[in-house]
Order: sequence, then C-alpha cells, then structure tokens
Amino acid sequence: MIHQFRNNGYNIVLDVNSGSVHVVDDVSYDVIRLLDEGADEQECMSSLAGTWPEVDLKESYRECMQLKEAGVLFTQDVYEEAVLDFKARPVVVKALCLHIAHDCNLACKYCFAEEGEYHGRRALMSFDVGRRALDYLIAHSGSRRNLEVDFFGGEPLMNWQVVKDLVVYGREQEKKFDKNFRFTLTTNGVLLNDEIMEFCNREMANVVLSLDGRKEVHDRMRPFRSGKGSYDLVVPKFQKFVASRDNSRYYVRGTFTHYNLDFAKDVLHFADLGFTELSMEPVVAPPEADYAIREEDLPRIMEEYDSLAAAMVEREKKGKGFRFFHFMIDLTGGPCVYKRMSGCGSGTEYLAVTPWGDFYPCHQFVGEEQFLLGNVYEGIKRTDIVDEFKCCNVYTKPKCRECFARYYCSGGCAANSYHFHGTINDAYDIGCELQRKRVECAIMIKVDEAAKAAEAAERKAAAAAEEAGE
Repeated sequence: MIHQFRNNGYNIVLDVNSGSVHVVDDVSYDVIRLLDEGADEQECMSSLAGTWPEVDLKESYRECMQLKEAGVLFTQDVYEEAVLDFKARPVVVKALCLHIAHDCNLACKYCFAEEGEYHGRRALMSFDVGRRALDYLIAHSGSRRNLEVDFFGGEPLMNWQVVKDLVVYGREQEKKFDKNFRFTLTTNGVLLNDEIMEFCNREMANVVLSLDGRKEVHDRMRPFRSGKGSYDLVVPKFQKFVASRDNSRYYVRGTFTHYNLDFAKDVLHFADLGFTELSMEPVVAPPEADYAIREEDLPRIMEEYDSLAAAMVEREKKGKGFRFFHFMIDLTGGPCVYKRMSGCGSGTEYLAVTPWGDFYPCHQFVGEEQFLLGNVYEGIKRTDIVDEFKCCNVYTKPKCRECFARYYCSGGCAANSYHFHGTINDAYDIGCELQRKRVECAIMIKVDEAAKAAEAAERKAAAAAEEAGE
C-alpha cells in the first residue's frame, strides 16, 4: 500500500508497510499512481505519453522498480501474523491514571468528566486507595522496570496532599522493588503556587497544562462555575511554571471546538506567549452538542492544519520554532511494531483508577459500569474485558485495514469508537479524517527538515571545496 499527497510544494509518497517516505518529481508522482493502480510499464508509457517525455517516463519507471526491489516501495504487509498471539501474551501493567480528584474548580463546557464527577459522585482519592494502586502496579509489572503514573482528575491539585504523599510512597517502593516511577500531572492551573511548582519540578517528569488558546476562546469554554473566565488567572501561572522548568518537560494542551475552527491562531498564540511544547486536540462530543465538530467542518479544519504546518516551517527558519504534539513523528525508528498495531494499551497495560479504587480500561471509560474491570482490593475480575482489549488492533478494525495512517495512530481511541459505534473495534470517523491529515502534515515537516539539512550540507561542502581550491 502506498499513499500519495502534495503539501507545501512537496510531492510525497509514503510506502505504508515499510514506512519509507519518498519525495518525487511530478513525473514519478504520476507514474507511481498508475503503478499503484496495477498498470505495467507499457500502460504507464501510453497513459502518460501526452503529459511527459518518453525518456523521463522510462527513467522514472526504472527508478520505481529499483525502489521496489530494495524493499522501500510497494512492499507487502508482513505484520498481520504477528498479532495472532496477542490474546495469549501475559498482561504486564506499566501505567496507571490515578483519578486523584473527582471534583473540579472549573466548569468546562466540553468536559467528558462532567465537571469531574464521571457520571457518579464527587470524591477525593484517599492515600490508602492510591497506595494500593501503586502496589498493584508494582506487583503486576513483571520484569518491567520503568512505570508511569499520571495524577488526573477532575482537578488533581484539589487533593494535593495525597499527590505528594503518593509520590513519597512511590519513591520508597522504587528502592525496594528496583522500579522507576515516572510521575506526571494534568492541571487547569487555578491552584498552582510556588510550593506546588517546586515539588513538580523535582518530582514530575511531565506536566500537562490545560489552556484553550486566545483569551476569548479559553474563557468561553473554560469558565469558573460562576461563569467568569479563567484565562487571566492561569496564563501568568503557566508562564512562571514553564520558566521554572527551563521550558521543558511540559505540554500546553488545548481543545478546539466548532467555535474556534481557526485553531491554528490559538496554537500560534501559545507560541507567542513563550510556550514551545504544544498540543491542540479536537473536541470529541455528541453530535447534538452546539460545540461539536461536524462533518461539514472538516474542509476548514484540514486547511487549518496545513496553515499551521506551514507556519511552523517558517517559524523554524526564523529561529522561533516550537513542537506541536500531533505533528511529532519518527520516520527512522518510532514505536515497536506491536505498539504500532495495538495502540495505547488501554485495558491491558494501562488502567484508570477511581477515587474509591475501581479499575477501568482508561479515564474515558470511567463511569461506564459495563467496563468495570475490578478494584485495588481484589484485582482484575473481568478478564473477559481484558481479553477483548488485548485483541483490539489495526487488523480487527475493518476501517484500519485500508488506512495509510494505521501504523501512526494504531487504530485510534477505543473509547471514542465505543461511544460512537458501540464497539471498541470500530473507529471514530471524524477523528480518523483529522488523524490522516495530521500525519500528512507531520511527514511534510520532516521532509522540509531533511531538505533544509541537505541544502545546508551542500553549501558547507561547496564552501569547503572553494576554500581548498584557493
């Protein structure tokens, strides 16, 4: 399978199964299209005879065949057999999402957690429940040494003392069991203060800071319960916090909705505020929600992603670059093949824990009682659900089989699939469209980086040759 697209002046061809990316001229772009449709050499020649010179067509065809023989173009899928043993493999838990607080001090209009309540009641996690969760993680992590724990909510800073106590406990257990905890935190910033910042800088490997963009955008969707906007309070705190972390080990994460389809401006607003580690997620909402992204919004959103990618290229040239989470892609290594096929590990390697200790496949399933797996006191009771998640991968989803982006999104979000289609083995269609566009933009940015590096190397070599000649 191949995928061809044009972006920012580049003709790009992705060989899906090998992951090889080729930047080609217009002639080869047309030849590859015909070869992918099953044409042979003669058919390519006759079909394109009135468009390109015969000598160019023959040269292009020869080069394409060389690439095919080298295993980097028109390669076969050799991975499907690798998923057959997924159900038999032992479950090794490597990450927990601790719902440290089912409560929040904001009233974000798109919140899937219902202002922190998750279809249930307001509650704060006790130290005992959190301790048992960490013990479970250690006991079921097998030989894996590096473990991850995210403090989540609601708003986790509303239960700050328990966060601190659990970090201390985790550090004590590291020494006993030869484990290494990577703690992370997601916060809306309202309660940030110097003490919290200092502790996070010492103990948190990453902190996610929730900010939706320009003041009018943020305040519309992330107000206090009184209706007052939160932008003016949290932005100075975020700027101070990021500066104290040497502008690293964080993400400013926003959510765009139907009301700010020009979200590229919000991402650039983040950059203008001094933030360089950025993310902007599309809202996932019921179709009847006034802020939901609709199918008719897609052309505008695609244009925004293209605009953002081009702006990133230009800012990088000027020394004002930043990283955008959805455009980060590794074309040389990346995740292992199992990760590319099976995704985030929800329900198997990754679990969410409620304040009272219940296990769910991930934070977006919390409150969906049919996905209640067990609890920190008795362990996993619903192994049938775990088995279902084990077998969820790009080959069990018909939509993924024909999608060029499958090894980059790993089949998409199981929760979104369930909430829109009633099964974890489908895919959220709007999300798929956006993901495909983001992959294209990410590849274009990498292509541009490679092109600029090659140009710089050529200039350097030319200068060296000229100096040697003198």
